[in-house]
Parts: sequence; C-alpha cells; structure tokens
Amino acid sequence: MTPLKVVFAGTPEFARVALEAIADAGHEIVGVLSQPDRPAGRGMKLQASPVKQCAVAHNWPVAQPRSLRLDGKYPEDAAAAREALLAAQPDVMVVAAYGLILPQWVLDLPKFGCLNIHASLLPRWRGAAPIHRAIEAGDAQTGITIMQMDAGLDTGDMLLRETVDIGGDNTARLHDRLAELGGRMIVQALATIGSLQRTPQPAEGVTYANKVEKHEAQIDWNQPAEAIVRRIRAFDPFPGANSPLDGETIKLWSAHAVPAEVSAAPGTLLAVTDAGVAVAASDSIVMATELQRPGGKRLAVADFLRGFDLKPGQRFG
Repeated sequence: MTPLKVVFAGTPEFARVALEAIADAGHEIVGVLSQPDRPAGRGMKLQASPVKQCAVAHNWPVAQPRSLRLDGKYPEDAAAAREALLAAQPDVMVVAAYGLILPQWVLDLPKFGCLNIHASLLPRWRGAAPIHRAIEAGDAQTGITIMQMDAGLDTGDMLLRETVDIGGDNTARLHDRLAELGGRMIVQALATIGSLQRTPQPAEGVTYANKVEKHEAQIDWNQPAEAIVRRIRAFDPFPGANSPLDGETIKLWSAHAVPAEVSAAPGTLLAVTDAGVAVAASDSIVMATELQRPGGKRLAVADFLRGFDLKPGQRFG
C-alpha cells in the first residue's frame, strides 16, 4: 500500500476512531478540520472536539473554520482553510460527522476527492442522526457506507457498504460498533482508492435522519410499548427519554416491552418491584429497569427505589 497524504474532517468520537485508524495504517495526516470549540459541562467551558484533541496529541495541523464557503458569512475562515489545504496538497480528504457543508472547491481540491464515512446503509438515513433514527424506526439492520462525496446531502456514489445487525443495541453501543467498522472500512478504501467501483445510490428507499432535538425525548405513553422501548434505546445517551412524574422529570434508560392486556390509562404505574417498574402503554406494558432523577445518577430500578418511592396507580405524563 502506498501511503497517502490525507486531510481529515470530523468532529465527534465517531470520527476520532476513523482518524486514528487511518494514521495507524501508515497514511500521512497533513491536516485536520474540526468544528470550533463549544461550551460543555456544568461550567460551560469551551471544550475541544474529540477529533481536535486527537490532532493536538499527535501534533497534526488543525483548523476550525466556522464555514468553508468563500462567499458565506465567514469568508476569512474559508479563505484561511483554503490556503492551508492548498499548501497541504492532500491526495484525499476523509470526512466523518464533520458538521459543515463542503462547497465544490473543497470537493475538487484533493486528487481523489472527498470520501465520507456514513453510519447507515445509504440511501436510507441520509443526514445528521442515522444511528438514532435506525433504532427508533425499528430497523433490523444498519451499517457503514463509504461514499464519494458530491455537492448533495449524502447523495454521492457508494464505494463500500457493510451491514450489521442492530439487535437490542442502544445508540451508545451501536455507535461504538459502527465507529470501529467505519475505521476498518476507510482503511480498506484508501488501500484500493484508485480501483474502487462507484455505485450510484438507488432512487428508491431514500429517508432522512433529522437531527435529534431535546423536545423529542419526552415519552408519549399513548404509543405502543415496542415504539416507546425503541425510543428509549435510540435516545441513550442523548437526550435521554424522559417523562414527568409528581413534579420531577424522570429519565428512563433501559426498558423492555411485556405483552399483556392493559385497561389502565397510558402512563399509569401498574406494578413496582426491584425487577422493574411496569407502566401502561397503549397496547401492553413497558417494563423500566434503569431510571434517573434530575441531578442524580442512572440507577438500576432496585437502587432507584431506595431513594424514590413509587407506587402503583401513579401516572407518568
């Protein structure tokens, strides 16, 4: 394998895993792009992204433009990034969960263009939150697509595609599995970059994975139990599915559906034991097994009940 000069564009942990894999495979990281530092934590101090932290640790040059559009709101940021990329003379740019739109000048700059690591089986779940939405929708499978980027939103030709079973994973566990797979697949793509077959995405089966918003996290107990359980899994670790109860917002982190005839109003607590809190849904029962109070820790139900007295007949929502 001939080492390539790679510019990497990414921001979260999912992208950091791929960046490390590319470097470990012997390629030269000639530049890193990542989102600007954001306030985080209780103190809301500025915090570098996982990708920037990785770049700094390895002494790779890193830039954090607010935009890459030369005619956009931050033309000075875009111009500086353009000068840095021209000086780096990359063979290829690898993009993973970067968060900025790449204008045509970026797509055209590297010799082999820009490759994207996308966490879905395109064309299903184009967009910002493919892992969350696949779980929420009840998909049996998802995967990684390595794509040759074009100017559209995740519309480019597919180069590599690999499927994984979702099983009972939440977003946290599935994210880690897909991040590792994405790192392995991008290394494979770079090793054969000149001979990869490009396959246009089919026109059928296109769906969009909209960004997850905090307001979506509140549980609608009028839904079927299986749909509620999928949402609990999909929103772990962010934003955490929740429901109000006696003036507090309780987060539900783990649950499973229990088939049963239910006559109580949706959201009603039917039974409270150390094994789980049984809650009425529209068609059956949601058995919650891990919960959290505001300001508290995630706790198994037996530990949760030691500090919070729940009784059958109380009602969420």
